Amino acid sequence: MGEARCEAARDEEVPARHDQTSWGQDLLAQALAKQNMAAAWKRVKANKGSAGIDGRTVEQTGEYLKGQWPAIRQSVFDGTYRPSPVRRVDIPKPGGGSRELSIPTVVDRLIQQALLQVLQPLIDSTFSEHSYGFRPGRSAHGAVLEAHGYVQEGDTVVVDVDLEKFFDRVNHDVLMDRLAKRIAHKAVLRLIRRYLQAGVMDGGLHAERHEGTPQGGPLSPLLANVMLDEVDRALERRGHKFVRYADDCNVYVKSMAAGQRVLAGLKRCYAKLHLVVNETKTAVAPVWRRKFLGYCFWISPSGKVRRDVAEAAVKRYRQRVRQLTRRQTGRSMDQIAKALREFIPGWKTYFQLTQTPSTLRELDPWLRHRLRAIHLKQWCRGTTTFRELVKLGASRDMAAQIASSTRSWWCNSAQGLNRVLTIAYFDRLGVPRLC
Repeated sequence: MGEARCEAARDEEVPARHDQTSWGQDLLAQALAKQNMAAAWKRVKANKGSAGIDGRTVEQTGEYLKGQWPAIRQSVFDGTYRPSPVRRVDIPKPGGGSRELSIPTVVDRLIQQALLQVLQPLIDSTFSEHSYGFRPGRSAHGAVLEAHGYVQEGDTVVVDVDLEKFFDRVNHDVLMDRLAKRIAHKAVLRLIRRYLQAGVMDGGLHAERHEGTPQGGPLSPLLANVMLDEVDRALERRGHKFVRYADDCNVYVKSMAAGQRVLAGLKRCYAKLHLVVNETKTAVAPVWRRKFLGYCFWISPSGKVRRDVAEAAVKRYRQRVRQLTRRQTGRSMDQIAKALREFIPGWKTYFQLTQTPSTLRELDPWLRHRLRAIHLKQWCRGTTTFRELVKLGASRDMAAQIASSTRSWWCNSAQGLNRVLTIAYFDRLGVPRLC
């Protein structure tokens, strides 16, 4: 899959542009129409989010727009509107390092959301069926299920590609060229380029941006798919079995040699887009040794391929639960249970595709073990421990035994306390279960 094929994919596979004649109305007018703006504002409010460089929250921006929106709207129409620089925030990544999150002002998030609602129905239908990230009606679950199907068919070697700082390194000229092949509205293209080039405010200093599509803006996911669809089409032309979710792309083949050939072709295609493959995280390997979107695969004794929660995802779960159940925080058990209710159900829903119940069954007792240790720590003094245990139904002998060594919270929480602080007890507190 050399450079010639990449060029062919770009020339032949990109659908015809949508212009004002084919679409029927001016795209900018549709984006700024009252009904569309109301829907965009509703979405921005639901997403909440932090203030941008202007310091205005969502609520404050709502008040601000009551008087300023007519002028802002007109400036967007006549082409004089200038987006504000984004506010840079570095957030830690689960595997180490940090990810740059760029936070536009609420006004800019609103305008981007309005544009997205008009552009996505036009552009999304042009994307590959093997692309799942940030698309209506598609999800990570669909990507995992498609990958599972390939592995079950015998394609047990994966070309697992990781792009180096993809969102930070998107070439603006390349992206706008690909976008212009899909829409012909110059005013919309000009506004999107201005969003890309608005710059970053970091530590009070403004820095110009010549590449990258800032993570944090509503348009970024759509623009990422526009950029990467070219590689999807090149893979399709070669008949490869692949799944892409945002910048995570896995290609499934039957041998290591085939995988190496695919990887070499992918590197050439990405280079054509001015994107760099992260050599340390990219690999051609048996599928059993890799993870995809938090899941991994294994073969059962019957020869069936099964889905499981990847080890790294389990590790992150434990780390998060440890943060929420630290014994030094001084929070009540009700407060801890509330925090767990905000985290665990979402994690459970995401990993509902697992076909290895034992993974989840091991995590529930571990969580209750931690909660029992917290109880002992909170009771602290022996007399209080004895009294509380008896109140909960423990025998006086058991209560005395545990109270005599209250400083051994972790060990004591596993020695008989489970007969007092039972599963039903934690159910009544509202502590969620994984299974």
